[in-house]
Amino acid sequence: MNKFIAGGCLLLSVLTLSCTSGIREKGEIGKTASVEQSAFSQEQVKPLYAQGFKLTYADQYLLADIQDPQNEESTTFHYAFVKRGAKPTGIPADYTVIELPIRSVICMTSLQLSNFIKLGALDRVVGITSTRHLFNKEMNERLKEGKTAKGNFDNEVIMSVNPDLILVSPFKRGGYEMLKDVGIPLIPHLGYKETTPLGQAEWIKFVGLLLGIEKDGNERFATIEKRYNELKELTADGKVKKRPIVFSGELRGGNWYAVGGKSFLAQLFKDAGADYFLKDDERSGGVTLDFETVYNQADDADYWRIVNSFPGTFSYEALKEQDPRYEDFRAFREKGIIYCNMKNTPFYESMPTEPEIVLADLLHIFHPDLLPDHESVYYSRLK
Repeated sequence: MNKFIAGGCLLLSVLTLSCTSGIREKGEIGKTASVEQSAFSQEQVKPLYAQGFKLTYADQYLLADIQDPQNEESTTFHYAFVKRGAKPTGIPADYTVIELPIRSVICMTSLQLSNFIKLGALDRVVGITSTRHLFNKEMNERLKEGKTAKGNFDNEVIMSVNPDLILVSPFKRGGYEMLKDVGIPLIPHLGYKETTPLGQAEWIKFVGLLLGIEKDGNERFATIEKRYNELKELTADGKVKKRPIVFSGELRGGNWYAVGGKSFLAQLFKDAGADYFLKDDERSGGVTLDFETVYNQADDADYWRIVNSFPGTFSYEALKEQDPRYEDFRAFREKGIIYCNMKNTPFYESMPTEPEIVLADLLHIFHPDLLPDHESVYYSRLK
């Protein structure tokens, strides 16, 4: 997930969007969400895992504080949500007032889009930055009919789309400052900065709040949480005899890009009953290493996780052609590569709101006896 949003005079650059599978379209995407519901119903949103947003309910408004969950010293963004058409008093002066429910939004990343897919609210999305690897039938139909704009937007195009809101990623590189003069509210969606799978998925509750469908958001997340914790329990408290070692990443431009031991991915491996090769590293974000450092720590690891967009059929031979040294890893020699090809799999478009399925994939690989009948969705063992 270490992609950057490019700057310049453009809104934000293209991030990879993937397809959604037919199974989830049939079973999990409900009818279009109605924005006629109250912005502040009796159903309240209370984050349990997400560290990036905090909510404080008052009689006439709701205060939202959003901050990078990986950096307590980062900027905090303050918003006061009010019911559409209401004129409440007493809102703190440093809070930006935004009327809810929102009727239209521009999504800047596929992670943001995943929330709208899961909530069945794609009709609220009037702009996306990329259609690469996008196979969601409903969104492609909206693009075809001109109901949703695509590509990079300059300020004039944004004004013609005229969304109620733009979801942004202000801690990614470039582009954000140019948006501040557009006059359209900007709200950070920091799911990509969460350090736990359930924390990332819980941003669906925040999007449900913005749409005025808090109950839907809470219920969707409760289903995700229940299944995730059921699977996590299978490997808890020494229930597995062996915890395999797993490493991640590939060489790119002479550098090996991985993530630290306090990251989302490291937590996912832990919950699946494995140990990440950098589990003792205190960083939560990206880590840049050289080949020798990785080899010294992962040469005898059981598994190697790789996610890429490979044209054609990815194989051990194709990997070896990229760098002959890859063959020296035990995970290569013993066919222990865990693979996801984003050209064929809805990785960034659906994965953020399906951590329980990702966890099941990994459990099935690490401990196949625990989930013998599971069919892989995102990750499978490379043959």
